[in-house]
Amino acid sequence: MLPTFKKDSPGSLKKLGILSLGALGIVYGDIGTSPLYAMRECFSDIYAFPAISANVLGVLSMIAWSLFLIISFKYLILVLRADNKGEGGILALTHLVFSEDDGNRSRWTWFLIGVGLFGAALLYGDGIITPALSVLSAIEGLEVATPFFKPYILLITIFILILLFLFQSRGTMRVSFLFGPITLIWFLIIGLLGILQIIDFPVVLKAFHPGYAFAFFRDHGFHGMLILGAVFLVVTGGEALYADLGHFGRHPIQLSWFTLVLPSLLLNYFGQGALLLRNPEAVTNPFFHMVPTWGLYPLVALATLATVIASQAIISGVFSLISQSVRMGYLPRMEIRHTSERQRGQIYVPLANWLLLGGTIFLVLVFKSSINLAAAYGIAVSTTMVITTALLFRVMVDRWHWPRMVAVPLMIILLTIDLTFFSRVIGKFFHGGWIPVLIALTLFLVMTTWRKGMQLLNGVRAEQSLSWTDFINSLEENLPQRPKGTFVYLADHMERAPPGLVYNLQKNNTVHEQILILHIEHCAHPWMEDSERIQINHLGHGIHGIKACYGFIERPDLPQLLHQINIEDNKIRVDPSDVTYVTTREKVIPKDKLGMMKWREALFSFLFDIAQRKTKYFNLPSRQVIEIDPQIEI
Repeated sequence: MLPTFKKDSPGSLKKLGILSLGALGIVYGDIGTSPLYAMRECFSDIYAFPAISANVLGVLSMIAWSLFLIISFKYLILVLRADNKGEGGILALTHLVFSEDDGNRSRWTWFLIGVGLFGAALLYGDGIITPALSVLSAIEGLEVATPFFKPYILLITIFILILLFLFQSRGTMRVSFLFGPITLIWFLIIGLLGILQIIDFPVVLKAFHPGYAFAFFRDHGFHGMLILGAVFLVVTGGEALYADLGHFGRHPIQLSWFTLVLPSLLLNYFGQGALLLRNPEAVTNPFFHMVPTWGLYPLVALATLATVIASQAIISGVFSLISQSVRMGYLPRMEIRHTSERQRGQIYVPLANWLLLGGTIFLVLVFKSSINLAAAYGIAVSTTMVITTALLFRVMVDRWHWPRMVAVPLMIILLTIDLTFFSRVIGKFFHGGWIPVLIALTLFLVMTTWRKGMQLLNGVRAEQSLSWTDFINSLEENLPQRPKGTFVYLADHMERAPPGLVYNLQKNNTVHEQILILHIEHCAHPWMEDSERIQINHLGHGIHGIKACYGFIERPDLPQLLHQINIEDNKIRVDPSDVTYVTTREKVIPKDKLGMMKWREALFSFLFDIAQRKTKYFNLPSRQVIEIDPQIEI
């Protein structure tokens, strides 16, 4: 059923409308451009199904019910409810499972967490192939108009991709409100094109009956199931849709889908079907053959803009994934720019941006046509959809407290649909589908290596540091100098004294008048209220332990944090402009010790070396920082 919205003030309704328009430009760009290639792929030479009435109606029935069941029901009604304080995406969903486990993590829970990480890595692989396929399929529309452009298709595609990725630094929100109106026009036009074809051949509307899909499978047997690999292209924007939840919120995304996106997509697909029933020869590119000659060039231009927007949906999802992974401790610190002071989740990740650009250009040059790319597309998305359904079941039972008699049958239905598509899409593996899978496996290896390496490193740090009891005893025995001033030591944990403080005591016999031991921790929620952020433990002798919790989409700002501490605790008096920050930047030396294999330790050491420095990551004023560089063997 259509989600309902609470009546609110005119300002809130206006905001809902603005966010819904913005959601068109970011959330639905990917799924909105599937009509460019999905129907063409269903009747390509790969599957060898002629465009006769029974086949066209069967395919249309599959397309319609795929949109109803997978996008409308599963994602828009069920999955979007599984938000982590407003943030979406498979990594946020994984941490809902993580947080509901209450610390008693079974092997099954750890397995689900690992599977969730792999699903997140798959989204990155999808982020490379989606822009290449979308933009290339639009530019190929020029070939329908004239063969003159054929030699320049790849060059034009690469030029447009470069412009797209150069534009990312302006921020998601600015991009969305530039792209939103264009996407609105796109959906209205593709819906109108479909209506014009349906009016000439209204019999095509019979395909809404699911019996035509079942009849197709009955007539073609096992071979008929293969076409699901092409039908799946109509729903490939589902995971990107969920990943972009944090940018706009659930209600604007739902409103856009049910009032505009879904009707326009159905009208266009059924319009292409009506065209094929009248003119089977249009199967080479049914989308552009719906257009009269005079409108072909304008539609190619609009389709190009729409596919650039389609790429934006997955790029924004990848940025969210990378940011969450860094905050949760699955990737090294890297530069993450917040592009909006008012809207949470509006970010730009330079490193991810340039890696995506390089990957998309590589795919365009290797595959050379959208037909070849479509043959490789879908494995990453279908695998992620299966993982999302498995994680959603845990959330239904553990967080929503649904009765198993309701949750189990529902999950069986959803998994049956997902696995059916997966079993058909997996056949694309040897046709290029291995590329996004290889990218995902590489990223998964990096994520798990970083996580394990940091656990080993923190263990070595703990062994080499002093307990607070030993440090306080040493402080009382040595009676060090206590010069005036405030030193802030960044600590990786609160249980033991940080190495910089111990070094100052043992080597310089100096402990400053006021010492703040600051430990930054990222929780399993996207953001924290200021009232819940800080925990302070007064250790005596002018030493204060401070634990500050940030959500996985928040950027720690330590000078601002010190200002908040100064207000909330009357035992601490700090002038943020007159403190000294002490950080460590260890050099990790791989050794044959207990832990990871030597090559993974070497990989971790490399990642540790290239990680963004704490000074920049925590927004520290560089003139107030002292950095200690010890060597640690793992």
